[in-house]
Amino acid sequence: MYPAVVLVGPRQCGKTTFATSLGGLYFDLEQESERLKLDATWDEVVASDSLVVLDEAQSYPELFPRLRGIIDRDRKRNGRFLLLGSISPALMTQVSESLAGRLSVLELTPFLFSEIQIDNRLEKLWLYGGYPDGGILHDERFPTWQQDYLNLLAQRDLPNWGMVVRPQTTDRLFRMLAVSHGQEWNASRIGTGLGLTYHTVNRYLDYLEGAFLIRLLPAYHANIRKRLTKRAKVYWRDSGLLHSLLNLQDPDGLFSHPSVGASWEGFVINQILSELQTSGRSFNAFHFRTSNQKELDLLLEIDSQLWAFEIKLTSSPSLNDLERLNKVANLIGADTQILLCQSTDPICNNNQMVCNLDTFLTSIQR
Repeated sequence: MYPAVVLVGPRQCGKTTFATSLGGLYFDLEQESERLKLDATWDEVVASDSLVVLDEAQSYPELFPRLRGIIDRDRKRNGRFLLLGSISPALMTQVSESLAGRLSVLELTPFLFSEIQIDNRLEKLWLYGGYPDGGILHDERFPTWQQDYLNLLAQRDLPNWGMVVRPQTTDRLFRMLAVSHGQEWNASRIGTGLGLTYHTVNRYLDYLEGAFLIRLLPAYHANIRKRLTKRAKVYWRDSGLLHSLLNLQDPDGLFSHPSVGASWEGFVINQILSELQTSGRSFNAFHFRTSNQKELDLLLEIDSQLWAFEIKLTSSPSLNDLERLNKVANLIGADTQILLCQSTDPICNNNQMVCNLDTFLTSIQR
């Protein structure tokens, strides 16, 4: 237990709903009136036995030194403050400078597969994404909600967080990243398309990672007699945002689109990594590719072992798929080899597993 907890995650993923359900004293620090209210009642607030919820804490940097002083007066009193934030770099800078060792950091994601119980939940979660208001619970909101969400980020939130760029440029960057989903990150190519330097594009990508929109999956390096790619792969974290940018509004459009395989791959990777993080498991995640295109979609260093994944959008994987996975996994000495597909008949044999996403997520939850 800690005196404070920082709950981070993207806009509209449910942080405020969750925090206010806990009760206590709530302050939205994006609102000047709320900052003034907190300042005027500070002594009363910090003396209270109630949980103090401080939403969008990165908007009020003056808060952090004051919190440090209050916490240090009584370090044994836990569970006093809950800080919420929608962009991690700005918040983490304040945390590391003022509150290191005094709090725990947790990430809240949009809905995960294990958290929803609806008909056709896998297909709907993949198409609509996991944002509570984005269609997973009310399908008529997709993709209008996603379009409005991205517009608001481009026009207001990202500039307020420090990414000072014209909204039109941010929108073009969003769309270029959608086309690049599942590919190796190439800042120079993106920069050429936007008329920007690759340094600028990389800086913008840092903001999008910090806003929990984009995930960079680094390349795995091994001491083998083959040239390996060094570039990370780029993924949209939420498949609904990706599909809205690609104008994919129904399953027929999704399955007929050239990016359907990359979309499924990114969706599966995000579900696995988010579930592991939510469960508190310690891990490192990578992709692997040699110069002659031998590749693994996902590598996990977990529990002192190396797990190798091939992700296929098929319900009937072939023997060649498994043999190809084994051959590449053996190059790096992977302990476990997992072929994730849509088969309803899982196969587990020593260090090999062929199963669907539901079966695999259930296995790691155990």
